[in-house]
Amino acid sequence: MHLSSLIFLLPVLIVSEVAALTPPTSSLGPVVDLGYAAYAGNSTSPSGILNSNVTFFGGIPYAEPPLGDLRWRAPKMLDENVVAGTVTDARNWGPPCIQTPAMVGIGSEDCLTLDIWKPTNPSAEDKLPVAVYIHGGGFYAGSPQGFPLYDWVSQHPTGLIGASITYRLGMLGFFAGPDIDGASDNIDLNVGLLDQRAGLEWLKRHVSQFGGDPEDMTIIGESAGGASIVMQVTAYGGTKPVPFKRVVAESIGFGPTMTNAQIGEYTNASAGFVGCPTSGNEMFACMRNASVGAIVGAINSIPAGKFAPVVEGPGGFMPDLPSRLIHSGNFSTVESVIAGHCTGDGKTFAGGSPDQFVTDENIKDIVFSRWPGVSNETQDLALAMYPAPNTTDPEMTSEWDRAWLMAGEIIFTCMDWLLAEATLNRSVESVFSYAWNAPDTVLFDAKPYLGAMHTSDLYFLFDGTNTLDNAGNSFTAFNESESALSREAIAYWTSFSQSGDPSLSKLSTSPAWEVFAPLGNVSNTFSDLDSINATRQRLLIARGNDIAITASQMHCLRITLTLQPPSIIMANCYFDISIANKPAGRIVFKLYDDVVPKTTHNFRWSIYGEKFADENFTKKHTKPGLLSMANAGKNTNGSQFFITTVVTSWLDGEVVEGMDLVKQIEALGSPSGKPSASVAIAASGTV
Repeated sequence: MHLSSLIFLLPVLIVSEVAALTPPTSSLGPVVDLGYAAYAGNSTSPSGILNSNVTFFGGIPYAEPPLGDLRWRAPKMLDENVVAGTVTDARNWGPPCIQTPAMVGIGSEDCLTLDIWKPTNPSAEDKLPVAVYIHGGGFYAGSPQGFPLYDWVSQHPTGLIGASITYRLGMLGFFAGPDIDGASDNIDLNVGLLDQRAGLEWLKRHVSQFGGDPEDMTIIGESAGGASIVMQVTAYGGTKPVPFKRVVAESIGFGPTMTNAQIGEYTNASAGFVGCPTSGNEMFACMRNASVGAIVGAINSIPAGKFAPVVEGPGGFMPDLPSRLIHSGNFSTVESVIAGHCTGDGKTFAGGSPDQFVTDENIKDIVFSRWPGVSNETQDLALAMYPAPNTTDPEMTSEWDRAWLMAGEIIFTCMDWLLAEATLNRSVESVFSYAWNAPDTVLFDAKPYLGAMHTSDLYFLFDGTNTLDNAGNSFTAFNESESALSREAIAYWTSFSQSGDPSLSKLSTSPAWEVFAPLGNVSNTFSDLDSINATRQRLLIARGNDIAITASQMHCLRITLTLQPPSIIMANCYFDISIANKPAGRIVFKLYDDVVPKTTHNFRWSIYGEKFADENFTKKHTKPGLLSMANAGKNTNGSQFFITTVVTSWLDGEVVEGMDLVKQIEALGSPSGKPSASVAIAASGTV
């Protein structure tokens, strides 16, 4: 285990000359040849074991250094037609990007590198799954060095490639403002996100040389890294192919964001600090020519977190807010999703300690100070959604409870529910959710009232990691129960990266992780706010023997429902039936929207090939010709529709046209259940 805190400075690259060998070799360590460049890795384990079962390659460039005229431009692809003819030492980490606060000598602008962990033996033919980690840090701090994937690769039973990407942060990664036109030659917006995409595209081209399968990549991130995962999924409004197959979004760090105009004020102020014009093309040209020292000074003149991803408009990487893109269906469909959060995320971001929250005004002053653009009216609406202590919600027994629940759901919980639900609505079956309830021991000892605070999951997934200032990290040795939970968690995460199923290669002592059950687009189907207290299967992760499957209420949809009032759609639906492969006629149904709105909405989805959820039915079959529906069963893609010819116990609608065809179908039945002629739904839709 790593036991000391580390501050990383610029590494020294060692280049050794080699003869024209195929493949090239080096005394430095195992070599991977990419054609245009070759890199020597490090097979010594973090604990100092020589020739371990994992080889690490660090600081591999994936784009040209973003210096000079490339400052604040989209990453430029390396010229891979130029062959280096040498083996480069890649046994150590690359430099972190410049942080906020910034220090000369800590980090570098020349930071567009990635890191790779591979089993020592696999070759380019093995095509192992690839897990790619994107670090968090509020888009202004952090680096991959605090999140080593050595244990992930070492522990996985069938082979896995690990990778991490360094991307530009803060002012250097997210310069913005009204004067910046993303389509112009002046500057590019959201270059930090473009860096992430460039790193993924590099892996797509070259990870096979490390034994990875470029068609089997999972991207994983936490906090700002989790938000990055969502923004990679919603990139370009889902109009371009994505270089990944699965996603894991942990504690997705979102909240009401500043506008482009607000960020522009900080852009202009930073330019003025450097001594450049504060608007126009002259500002950008001057800022590109500024020294690193001047840029560091400008970074430190602006509060941390003021430069972050911003909406670009149509055609941009981020054409709209990710939540809006997801709600409108403008995002890329992936094969599998894990979305979850720590139970203390909100406590970490409430902005104060329990004794500071006594009145509603305390919540407004402390919690909402994070978002100066949120109006008083919206704040009052939010407070109404989270009832005062000892009224209607037993979870909220104090103003502190209101504060941290509100902060947690606004910033974290709602987004992971939204991503999971929207993915299910795309008929993706492998969707999973979790609530992490095992606290980071180091942080808990300092502030026990935070519980399983933000980043507690990372503590167990990455060797007891904690982030320090100046791109540093500390690693704390686990006790026995912590070590056991770490192994279990890593097994879930790597199993998902392997197959999309976190239970496939789980430890034998771990419970199966059930899928996140579908509910449907509740914001358009429920009129009763109490109806949203539906449950989902969510893995509750805790220390010791406390790991168990549990269910969690969906609080955040209270706000969603308020913002998007429900509507009742009374359109009828139809089935065009064929018998013995010949057209037989049409059956038209009236659906009971006013009685079972969720089911009738989901019925419309199912006739177009979508999944739907169950519902408790209150209206009974009282005559023939009534309609019921159900899931077709586990591991199936279809739905079952029952049109009754006798009185039964529950229903969803009734036949208004084509009852004679229903009787004709009934006549084809037999005691064995096999019809005398094939019956099929040839077409379906709404009328």
